[in-house]
Amino acid sequence: MTNIFICNSDELEEGGKGIRFPLIAGGDEATGFVVRYDGTAHGYLNRCAHVPVELDWTPGEFFEGSGLYIMCATHGAIYVPETGHCTGGPCRGGRLRKMQVTEVDGKIYWQPDDYLAAPAGSAALPS
Repeated sequence: MTNIFICNSDELEEGGKGIRFPLIAGGDEATGFVVRYDGTAHGYLNRCAHVPVELDWTPGEFFEGSGLYIMCATHGAIYVPETGHCTGGPCRGGRLRKMQVTEVDGKIYWQPDDYLAAPAGSAALPS
């Protein structure tokens, strides 16, 4: 398994601004993001489950005002940060595509899978 560096752990604040990063999703250029919620880093493909548009209001702004839910800026869909499950809005019952994220020694990494790949030149570390 390969680990792709996202950011240092201290760059993510609980319920605060997320970190975006480039990736390849199904052969197309896309972005992923990582946020911190309930003390844990959670990563997702940056695509709404309703219509595949990026979620953030401005780069890195994924949480709605209370900091309790991830929200799609375009459609108003509300997602649970731990699971990506949509609990309100046009995609109710759908979910975001969760990414395998690990936090080791003050750094956050993601792992590619059969659909999500690292773009050329990414800082990959063997696990």
